[in-house]
Amino acid sequence: MNREFMLGFRRGRKMWRKFSVQQNQIKKRALMLASVASMLDFFNADNINILLELGYSVDVVANFEFGSATSKERVAEYRKELKEKGIGIYHVPIPRDLSMIKALYISYRKIKCLMNDNHYSIVHCHSPIGGALCRIGGRSTRKKGTRIIYTAHGFHFYKGAPIKNWLLFYPVEKCLSRYTDVLVTINREDYSRARKKFHAQQTVYVPGVGVDTEKFQCRPDDRDKKREELEIESDDIMLLSVGELNVNKNHSVVIKALTKIKKTQPQIFEKIHYFIAGKGTLGEILTETIKKEDVFGHVHLLGYREDVNLLYCAADAYILPSMREGLNVSLMEAMASGLPCICGNIRGNKDLIKEDLGGYLFSPSDEDELAEKLMKLLNNGQSKKMGLRNRRTIKDYSRKKVMNNMRIIYEEM
Repeated sequence: MNREFMLGFRRGRKMWRKFSVQQNQIKKRALMLASVASMLDFFNADNINILLELGYSVDVVANFEFGSATSKERVAEYRKELKEKGIGIYHVPIPRDLSMIKALYISYRKIKCLMNDNHYSIVHCHSPIGGALCRIGGRSTRKKGTRIIYTAHGFHFYKGAPIKNWLLFYPVEKCLSRYTDVLVTINREDYSRARKKFHAQQTVYVPGVGVDTEKFQCRPDDRDKKREELEIESDDIMLLSVGELNVNKNHSVVIKALTKIKKTQPQIFEKIHYFIAGKGTLGEILTETIKKEDVFGHVHLLGYREDVNLLYCAADAYILPSMREGLNVSLMEAMASGLPCICGNIRGNKDLIKEDLGGYLFSPSDEDELAEKLMKLLNNGQSKKMGLRNRRTIKDYSRKKVMNNMRIIYEEM
């Protein structure tokens, strides 16, 4: 009897151990949060795949109905891709305006309930408002073991930022850093400030979201084919910007700079074509600016494009006129494509472009300086050399390196 009992006990203990191992092997859960679906699509596809490879069951939360920088068709396709991978999808219309108090509260409650109900091991959040709602809503779940990662894609406070940004966003981010296990920064200025001033358990620097250097390699005939499609000549000067049509992206300063060149260098201006790829709320305003500045036929709004890599191949130079950036992806793509770049003399851009080496920097509010730098680039005969340097520089910001960094962060959670 005792022998049978002991055998039964041992079998039971063995089964319990097996059950315990199985329980421990049940996939841990991870949540990826962004303001809109396109931010998940553009900037977090690799992060999601890494979590899946590490054995996590992954959910995503974002606004899947409006606000994305891509088309509705692409959002629908992306949603299908997520479902095919077994990823849980939650639609939460995270506001991008702090004045929408009721909407903010509703989003906060949904995010908090989601985190409380699903017992995530890791929550990785993005965007200032989404990141704030997530960290506030996750205070109780952190006490139960949830680790919260926040990637700052460029703080709204920076050297030269408006004083209101410092008064509003700086104290909020500093306070919320107390509820952050890992604070990921993507440019040197943000990293230095966060490491010295904030209270996250860990602050790390990751070189952006990574650029696929293989994708942005131009074949010999790409330039001519795309130029033919765009209806410009092989010897025309093609300038390119890629980005959402909004106030921050500041495309109007380029249009005004071209007006300056039209007045001072009309022969050169006749060869210039400036293309802007992207959609946004300022499309009609920019169209009016083009008419007002009388540069119609030389400035072209392309809308959302899925052939951006080929647009880089067709271009002679890239312009990033933004007033604020974290570490701009399109700038890195242009560098990987071997283009000389002219960009605002701001945080993030200064990590990538060195004056007179990879291109030129200018004050984003100064169309005269931009016109001067454009003419300098067109006349210096160093465009190819600058582009080659940019191609070498961007290897330090490759997708592979960023993925390795993020994998280490996730593995240490």
